[in-house]
Amino acid sequence: MSSKVAVVRTSPENIIEDTRRVMQLGGVAEALDASATTILKNNLSWHLLYPGANTTPWQLEGTILGLKDAGLDDMVCVENETVVTSASKGERLNKQLPVCEHYSVPIKYNFRKADMAWEVYKPQAEMLVLDDIFPEGIRLPDYFHGKNIVHLPTTKCHIYTNTTGSMKNAFGGLLSNKRHYCHSKIHQTLVDLLAIQKEIHPGIFTVMDGTTAGNGPGPRTMIPVAKNVMLASDDCVAIDAVAAKMMGFEPMDYEFIRLAHERGLGCGRFEDIEIVGDVDAAQESWGFHTGNNAASSVGKLFWFGPMRWMQKLLFHTPLVYGFIFASAFYHDRWWYPMKGKKVVNDWLENSPWGRLFTDYKPGESK
Repeated sequence: MSSKVAVVRTSPENIIEDTRRVMQLGGVAEALDASATTILKNNLSWHLLYPGANTTPWQLEGTILGLKDAGLDDMVCVENETVVTSASKGERLNKQLPVCEHYSVPIKYNFRKADMAWEVYKPQAEMLVLDDIFPEGIRLPDYFHGKNIVHLPTTKCHIYTNTTGSMKNAFGGLLSNKRHYCHSKIHQTLVDLLAIQKEIHPGIFTVMDGTTAGNGPGPRTMIPVAKNVMLASDDCVAIDAVAAKMMGFEPMDYEFIRLAHERGLGCGRFEDIEIVGDVDAAQESWGFHTGNNAASSVGKLFWFGPMRWMQKLLFHTPLVYGFIFASAFYHDRWWYPMKGKKVVNDWLENSPWGRLFTDYKPGESK
């Protein structure tokens, strides 16, 4: 069976209906098990509001309605935290919480013992790196087993993987706060996680928001660019490949896409993917460039550069808290007030998507 990715052009006036349409074109009803609970896995790259970084409220609302259209009414939203992001803050500032409340979709947190427990999982597939990174056992949240998952990434660049989307969205959901152990082998980790997802989920689907895309050193310090598209697919590799191609990159140049393609986990060759919907939109090339920021320039020295021999000392011991503090200070206390806030205000005032966000109330844009 060939891989299919749906791409549709959209506008603030039609975004909810267009999201439902792209899901139908992408085959959501066929991809998911109607008898199973469906996890909505939001993307919170930053708890602060920043265009292009996080799941948008219209993406979440349109997805909920698209799932209902397909007869999938049993939904739950699962959030994760990282060492530098707050889920509770992020879901409020990015207006994800009121959407879930409006549609009575409960929110669970993979870091709360009351919501789920972390148990050792032994994958059937051969792992590239995860069993070496976690020799004591690969721990997953027990709640994910036996449930569909719908990933809700945005179309953006990433300092460590160049682009980030569906495959990277599992990184936070399936791995604990020790996930930073995986950064030096991030491409192989994403491939291992996709293999695991195919074992534990009866269905996988992705709805990707490209209304405002992120150009530059993401997933945070980016230049937001209005691109007015939505993408959907049941193939995590293919949707990441199409998004990468639209951003101006060659998908198979990136190890996580190439390895996943070679291991039969999806299709990474753009020319072999069936595009449906607004086919011409998928032929665009936006000329994005990832680059670096101050945090990534330092991080790459230790994850991929000449200082990588110090990883266990610096990141597997309490010394890691120094890097956590530095990252939080740089992003939240310096870059955002000095540069990011101006970008956000300009987006809110001058972008049609920013104006939609300002006035957004779930249930009013059907």
